[in-house]
Amino acid sequence: MKVKSPLRKRIPRELKTDFGKYLVIFLFLIATIGFVSGFLVAGSSMITAYNESFEKYNIEDGNFELMEEADDTLLTELEKEGVTIYENYYLEEEVVNGKSDSTLRIFKPRNEVDKVCLMDGEMPQQEDEIAIDRMYADNNSLKVGDTIKVGGEKKTISGLVALSDYSALFSDSKDLMFDAIKFGVAIATEDAFDAYGTGNLHYSYSWKYEKTPADDTEAKEKAEDFMKVLGSKAVIVAYIPAFSNQAIHFTGDDMGGDKTMVMTLLYILIAIMAFVFAVTTNNTITKEAAVIGTLRASGYTRGELLRHYLHLPVLVTIVAAIIGNILGYTVFKNMVADLYYGSYSLPTYHTIWNGDAFILTTVIPAIIMIVINLLLISSKLRISPLNFLRRDLSRRKRKKAVKLPHFKFFNRFRIRIILQNRAGYLTLFIGIAFAEILLVFGMMMSPLLEHYQDEVLSHMLADYQYVLKAPVPTETDGAETYLAGSLKTMPTEFNSEEVSVYGVEKDSAYVDIDFPKEGVYISDSYAEKYRLAEGDTIELKETYGDKKYKFKVAGIYEYPAAVAIFMPEEEYRDVFDKEEDYFNGYFSDKKITDIEDAYIMTTITEDDLTKVSRQLDVSMGGMFYLMNVFSVALAAILIYLMTKLIIEQNASSISMVKILGYNTREIGKLYLTATTWIVVISVILGEAIATETINVIYRAMMSDYSGWLSIYYDPNIYWKILLMVLAAYFVVALFCLRKIRKIPMDEALKNVE
Repeated sequence: MKVKSPLRKRIPRELKTDFGKYLVIFLFLIATIGFVSGFLVAGSSMITAYNESFEKYNIEDGNFELMEEADDTLLTELEKEGVTIYENYYLEEEVVNGKSDSTLRIFKPRNEVDKVCLMDGEMPQQEDEIAIDRMYADNNSLKVGDTIKVGGEKKTISGLVALSDYSALFSDSKDLMFDAIKFGVAIATEDAFDAYGTGNLHYSYSWKYEKTPADDTEAKEKAEDFMKVLGSKAVIVAYIPAFSNQAIHFTGDDMGGDKTMVMTLLYILIAIMAFVFAVTTNNTITKEAAVIGTLRASGYTRGELLRHYLHLPVLVTIVAAIIGNILGYTVFKNMVADLYYGSYSLPTYHTIWNGDAFILTTVIPAIIMIVINLLLISSKLRISPLNFLRRDLSRRKRKKAVKLPHFKFFNRFRIRIILQNRAGYLTLFIGIAFAEILLVFGMMMSPLLEHYQDEVLSHMLADYQYVLKAPVPTETDGAETYLAGSLKTMPTEFNSEEVSVYGVEKDSAYVDIDFPKEGVYISDSYAEKYRLAEGDTIELKETYGDKKYKFKVAGIYEYPAAVAIFMPEEEYRDVFDKEEDYFNGYFSDKKITDIEDAYIMTTITEDDLTKVSRQLDVSMGGMFYLMNVFSVALAAILIYLMTKLIIEQNASSISMVKILGYNTREIGKLYLTATTWIVVISVILGEAIATETINVIYRAMMSDYSGWLSIYYDPNIYWKILLMVLAAYFVVALFCLRKIRKIPMDEALKNVE
């Protein structure tokens, strides 16, 4: 009968001896793995519901808007192109609910295409009832039974819905960000819809292919072919194939992209914790050198000892992962779902048990923990039994101590402490640097959004910017005509995106540009995103065609609200073949009231220009806060573990210093001040590393968006981060002083050689 190894009896004792360290790491792993597990479960469930919604709700393959209502003859001719066309008219009406003004895009009941998911309440049955988007309702503090004023008419909210083609509430697919505060979608009865008249009516149509495209490449080819046919038969106001419709696909792309980022963060954190385990285990090996030497001399192999020292790190990781998964499937799953529902207008989802979540959050972390500890601990155990007995654990020949400058004794002593514990301090530095990447990112976003909003408002072209369906005169004082259109960028490192093109009057009161004889001005956001400078040449193409245009950049104009180019109105008419008296917009600092709504395609105001910052703050504000709390907690845990380790490593020295008459406060100055130096240096260097890292990440992140938000760091965040980390360190130092106080004087006599 095989005798069980007596080493197993040491495991409970080691756990009890270092209970504080294991408890802190255990709780941190539970929280981290629990959140990631909940994220994977909720995320995969929602993505499944999102993907199934295309068939379940018969989501369109694209939509277009015409200047005028299409007759039956036109629709019949278009359907010969292998598509089925559905009328999908909508109204845009202003909403007043006593708190803020916004706009609702109202549709008739949808029974064939882009069907509706009822989330709460009932669909409208009466003319004075309306069903509104669930997320829009949440953001505007509305609920079933409330009364709102829509287009001057009082409506009772009968239900909360999610429209399958508006999972992200983009009022315009060209926008940089959706807006679920000032914009929403709704369903009204046919009678209520017709009662509003045609003043704000948009002749929008959805289409479905008879044969579904195999992929986006085929969908793009089909969409381009259909657009040419449509453009030859009618005047297109808007044309949005489904694959390029952000209102449909932004949600799926964003949710799918989050998984890689979250898993990367988890594995980096597991790796850091594994390094902490390895460093502390090596310290334990140093303390138990004589015991290990005796065991090795008694016949125990390196493999047996290695497995023994791997037991606790792996056991703690696996148990934490199991508990974390249980919490992930229960508590954290709901938290993550709430975060998603706070950002997207998703239909009802059902939890799908995710086997991958267990592998990704339990098996892989355990493997990472084993591999890192195996590599770092095994090298320590390769020392011969005799050297263990002699407590000579150095694998290199002893070198002379590093000669230090003639500093004061205390400072030289502290430097020695740092040099002797460089492995622990290196781990601390790496951990703080990683925590600061998260912390800087979390703390920079709100000031960045505020700064962007301030910049946009201070560089508005006009208080009111109107885009017309046709040239219409106005008597409004100060109103100035302009020409507006759009082109598309050629594919580069960024996705192809629309560029606003402005033709402005000479000596314009709204656009202060002295145009040269040749060339155009581009917005500063365009220049920054595509790294353009004066003298460069840009190539653009038609939005709904293949014709290409080249322009020389004559200058850069401060207009952060959009990727845009500006040219004289004469050049605009010449380039785009417009009549001499043609215009399609007005700049005005006063609201124009003498043009009927039927002639106005779009009105751009302060609310439209600030939707990005407003929506991101609502959608991501909670996430930024959680990131900040998590980052400070990570820094505090690492500081605690490394400071505790350094005190334990120097227990004999501390005991000797006590014998020499130093009190706890004075000893704390020696050992904790050295750690304070490292913490402060780590924070300062970590801030620099975090800034450079985020510069790279931010540019990659913004590549998926149409438009550009200039990166901005509020200088105040840096000293705030320093104070937060030092505050966490102060709390840790109090615990460490207690540990120093408990070290007995006879500790120095235990290991006398």
